[in-house]
Amino acid sequence: MVYENTRGENLTAMTSAWSAMTRGFFRTATAANRAAVSAMLPLADGESDPSTERVAPPIPSVDYSDLDWQFDRTVDDPDHISVGDTVTFEKALTDEDVRAFAAVSGDTNRLHLDEGFAADTRFGERIVHGTLVSGLISAALARLPGLTIYLSQDLEFSGPVGVGDRVSARVEVVEDLGNDQYRLETVVRDEDDDATVIDGEAVVLIDDLPAE
Repeated sequence: MVYENTRGENLTAMTSAWSAMTRGFFRTATAANRAAVSAMLPLADGESDPSTERVAPPIPSVDYSDLDWQFDRTVDDPDHISVGDTVTFEKALTDEDVRAFAAVSGDTNRLHLDEGFAADTRFGERIVHGTLVSGLISAALARLPGLTIYLSQDLEFSGPVGVGDRVSARVEVVEDLGNDQYRLETVVRDEDDDATVIDGEAVVLIDDLPAE
């Protein structure tokens, strides 16, 4: 997948700090607290590092989330979804993610995997697969209340994402189409580069959750 280079010859140096959002179910504080406890207390034999554990989130339609993943939403009840409601999902797209996606998808373009090859391209370094970046939209949609079923997605790619960059996907309900279907604006940002990299629209169906 080819992008116009919006970064110039050298991509902006990556930074790890990102201001925590304060609404809804953001779990930054939980992750920070666990990481702090892990740093202060030695692990007993056989004990796992709590900062690397996977935890069940407060969303029935999502199985497990990593502590490093962050999300926020403005609505908790599928019956109350309305225009203006949003969900934001954020995670770093690591080298491990990129190589796993290449293996699963079969997209082994050297631009994503080979440092030497990528250094001689317009990007000057490896970049994340565009489809992997856009996949964070699906992660945000999965965190809408109810059971989200993807019906359609239109995308426009406007810039690359460097391997290791922290990326956020934000979806906003812009139209209630009736019959539990909604049209959403979908935006993906490279937070480390402070740039929008994907714009688009999606249509989803919010179905009832299966009975427990």
